[in-house]
Amino acid sequence: MDPINLDRRRLFVGSGLLGAGALLAACTSNEPEARAETTTVAAGGGSGNDEPGTEVVIGFSAPAADHGWIGAITTKAEEEAKQHTDVDFQAVEGSNDVNQQISQVETLISRKVDVLVILPFDGNALTEVGIRAMEAGIQVINLDRVFSSPRGARTWIGGDNYGMGAAAGYYLAQQLTAKGVKDPVIAEVQGIADLPLTQDRSKGFEEALATAGFKVSNQVSAQFTVESGQQVTSNLLQAAPKLDALWNHDDDQGIGVLAAINQAGRDEFIMVGGAGSRDMMDLIKADSGVMKATVTYPPSMAASAVRLARLVGQRKGMSDLVELGVPASITLTSETVTKENVDSYLSLGFES
Repeated sequence: MDPINLDRRRLFVGSGLLGAGALLAACTSNEPEARAETTTVAAGGGSGNDEPGTEVVIGFSAPAADHGWIGAITTKAEEEAKQHTDVDFQAVEGSNDVNQQISQVETLISRKVDVLVILPFDGNALTEVGIRAMEAGIQVINLDRVFSSPRGARTWIGGDNYGMGAAAGYYLAQQLTAKGVKDPVIAEVQGIADLPLTQDRSKGFEEALATAGFKVSNQVSAQFTVESGQQVTSNLLQAAPKLDALWNHDDDQGIGVLAAINQAGRDEFIMVGGAGSRDMMDLIKADSGVMKATVTYPPSMAASAVRLARLVGQRKGMSDLVELGVPASITLTSETVTKENVDSYLSLGFES
């Protein structure tokens, strides 16, 4: 059940390692294809990237911070920008209105910023404005939600949805196997079911469980909100009088999932979360309930995106890579946080 055996044709980059050392990711069919390189000067020799350089004006646009993870995205980007005296960070107000976000990006283009970091509310809808920015000579860092055309961005960076599911599946399979559980009843609480990211997470979960001969017995779909998580989990628990394990895709909706579990007085199973919120990490550390682990989808990717934007703007590469430019695509690995290692991850957790 070694995750390495489930080769996904790519290597991963650990979050927070972009400036200090990294493993270069290769593309998969779900990721943007390779894009034309425009940077020309290597940072050189594995050092010097943190030293002040040419000033870079970075425009930033993301959805509204109405969800713990999205809120952390904006916060991480702002905090990272403040670390660099050569960065002029110009963020526009977050919006879940596609047309408004397009208009805001157009405003940043008209200001002639050097580099744009865009987490689109809808990747397809924001693709054309990304292309317009690139054609105007403004490099674009596409954060997480993928544009529909590689022409819309210089570099994509984001999380590994398939890897989240695989990590959760491997963890639960290992735990149940160690307990000698046969034919376990395993439940899954998805986010929005028709989103590709949800389908990728479920696929990874299913395939990892299958390595132990296990499968999902009960699956419900929420909406990435506390209220929906509580409602669908209440229904799930009524339909399944006994569970051995449960994976919840999203720690924000996990607040509602746990509320339903507590309301039902159920504690016979183990639970894994998704994304890596501080709330869930605190519960994992306390080890006093069903919550035993969470698999990361780190909002620190926004800080990494700002770092990449700065490097691209300064025509530098990543210091531990031989190549002259920043890679076209970077996938962050999903890590499993348990009581044994949670102290190492607490600083990366976000508030749900």
